[in-house]
Amino acid sequence: MLFKRHILDAIAKGEVTLAFRRWTRPTVKPGGTLRMAAGVLAIEAVERVAPENITAAEARRAGHASRKELLAELASRKQGEVYRIRFRLAGADPRVALRNKRRLTRAEGEALAARLAAMDKASRRGPWTWKYLALIEAHPGLRAADLAAKAGRETKVFKTEVRRLKELGLTESLETGYRLSPLGRAFLLVFDRDLS
Repeated sequence: MLFKRHILDAIAKGEVTLAFRRWTRPTVKPGGTLRMAAGVLAIEAVERVAPENITAAEARRAGHASRKELLAELASRKQGEVYRIRFRLAGADPRVALRNKRRLTRAEGEALAARLAAMDKASRRGPWTWKYLALIEAHPGLRAADLAAKAGRETKVFKTEVRRLKELGLTESLETGYRLSPLGRAFLLVFDRDLS
């Protein structure tokens, strides 16, 4: 589930506790969690709902100015059923502390390098991790589609692979594009591998 920046800010303040999505099938389930910039969301309920049964109060709890605004957004998506997702903020995203780490030991750097090597080895498309780190370092904030073109990848594939670097704490998403995290920069200082 993706949220706009103002909704993420409202989630972080505890002001938004509902979301409505039109899905062919739910992408989250009750009892699960979802990590995002606002923190870790605990998914409490996922229920199919008829749009006409959504109240103005629910629309506000989902971060919309009005019921009309929410219904217009849902109507813009033609496929699937409408679901009401109830959640609560369960805590900070552990990746934030990891990616904000500014120093790492040689052993920590070697462990990260081994993870990258394993990801490269498992890839059917060939090695990509160091190439992506170099692209993101050289072009912070560049649109994902433009970075993907530079990498010779489809945008969807590129984004999926960058998420794997994010899971390691090496990159972070910006409003547009990505940048190396403090951990990513520290990692590249420990390892002087030729990224060209």
